[in-house]
Amino acid sequence: MSDKKLITVFGATGSQGGGLANAILNDQNSEFSVRAVTRDPSSDKAKALSDAGAEVVKGDIDEYDSIKKALDGAYGAYFVTFFWDHFSPEKEYKQAGDFAKAAGEAGLEHVIWSTLEDVRNWVPLDDERMPTLQEKYKVPHFDAKGEADHHFTDRDLPVTFMLASFYWDNMIHFGLGPQRGEDGKLAISLPMGEKKMAGISADDIGKCAYGIFKQGKELVGQHIGVSGDQLTVSDMAKQLTEVIGEEVIYNKITPEQFRGFGFQGADDLGNMFQFYRDFDEVCNKTRDVARSKKLNPEIKSFREWLNVYSDQIPIE
Repeated sequence: MSDKKLITVFGATGSQGGGLANAILNDQNSEFSVRAVTRDPSSDKAKALSDAGAEVVKGDIDEYDSIKKALDGAYGAYFVTFFWDHFSPEKEYKQAGDFAKAAGEAGLEHVIWSTLEDVRNWVPLDDERMPTLQEKYKVPHFDAKGEADHHFTDRDLPVTFMLASFYWDNMIHFGLGPQRGEDGKLAISLPMGEKKMAGISADDIGKCAYGIFKQGKELVGQHIGVSGDQLTVSDMAKQLTEVIGEEVIYNKITPEQFRGFGFQGADDLGNMFQFYRDFDEVCNKTRDVARSKKLNPEIKSFREWLNVYSDQIPIE
């Protein structure tokens, strides 16, 4: 039996959990081992984790007993929810409560909760500058996570709150990359004005989480945002131009215009960008690049991310 400290990683085949699981498994001198929780242990990603040395178990974060079983004998856990699978902030809030309860019962020594800001602390529901969504949220995929933080503090758990940044990978998978207009020119359309926005490569988030586990309990109670770069969309367009070899312009739009794009979640993301824009100092101070580099020395800047992934950005 291994004497390594067992970390239970939820969402182990996803971007965040997968990054953490692989960071541990790729470190031959790691003091940790991995229990990878996934809904489908037969998937290629799950099999790859098993082949790399992870203990792969089937788990469902909608079932409390499943969460509790996955934590049995663990030193710590990485808790993450999956808003874009179901678009339900209420479900995320309940899942976080179950995570916290199970973590307390399991006596975990270090927990990371992948959270975000509750935007209502800065933009109250009666503030008409930003529309209220689903009757009680400003940015649903932020607000419920931030509200759920209390589940962990109420139980006095040894928790570090980790906040991700804008995924540059959204340019690949979410359709937020350069689009060709009727004039034939490529343009990136985000409602950020000339404010800087913190961003990160999805595969770096889990590596930062590994850095938090390695640094240990001195980070308990802290809110740590992770970011590989902070830059304006104008700067992003310039770097895209240089890397892909075709001019990309910045099409400055308003949050209202973005919310009107009509795809599922456009209103949520439009409000998110408005929060990033209007409260840039708050968001960027939390998502400190220098601190992120200490947690993950390999963290990529936007240019470094482009050098690796630009050929995956769908451009017509």
